[in-house]
Amino acid sequence: MNEHLSDEELLRYSRQILLSQIDVDGQLRLKRSRVLIVGLGGLGSPVALYLAAAGVGELHLADFDSVDLSNLQRQVAHDTASIGQSKVDSALARLAALNPQISLQAHRQALDADSLAAAVTAVDLVLDCSDNFSTREAVNAACVAARRPLVSGAAIRLEGQLSVFDPRREDSPCYHCLYGHGSEAELTCSEAGVVGPLVGLVGSLQALEALKLLAGFGEPMIGRLLLIDAFGSRFRELRVKRDPGCAVCGSAAGA
Repeated sequence: MNEHLSDEELLRYSRQILLSQIDVDGQLRLKRSRVLIVGLGGLGSPVALYLAAAGVGELHLADFDSVDLSNLQRQVAHDTASIGQSKVDSALARLAALNPQISLQAHRQALDADSLAAAVTAVDLVLDCSDNFSTREAVNAACVAARRPLVSGAAIRLEGQLSVFDPRREDSPCYHCLYGHGSEAELTCSEAGVVGPLVGLVGSLQALEALKLLAGFGEPMIGRLLLIDAFGSRFRELRVKRDPGCAVCGSAAGA
């Protein structure tokens, strides 16, 4: 990949390059970055769109599902013509049209332990935009093993959550530290419902956290959990600590 920005890139990304916190150096860091997005639904749609628009150089898209009519109320990377199509293929077409200057890699099959480990190792950062506990746990374990930062978001009904886990930092908790006692029987959006702008909000915040980590500016949400109450339009932040006894990232994890 070229280690400079073309005139077209300077114009395309000019509004964020104007920010002193990003500038040309930060834009070059984004251009060199490789990111894995797990899930291309309500959360993954704004994540993929905003990271592509921002000029993240290589996006790896993972989803084994296809587009359904009921998805279109919130999964804005897809449209009516995409119904029945692989979500990965639908997103590939949309992102290529949005920004043909970036590279796109596809993972159309469900990722097992080995393929997930390889997919995580191949990138600089992972965004978990999935909708179930078992996938989140598997993605977290792969990120801890590969020492890759993980931006995790969730939304259901009228409630959202967001946090960043960075195993490169000794003080950072991992997903399992917070949710290790969760249940695979938890409700999904298809069962409990969700309002579209909420997943758009959480996904947009995930994209923002990713840009901060990749370009090297701001204060990422490491050790913090953002709780969003869409019903009352209220935001609450909790401090979270690493669990030294965590089965994934704690001292006993490799014992």
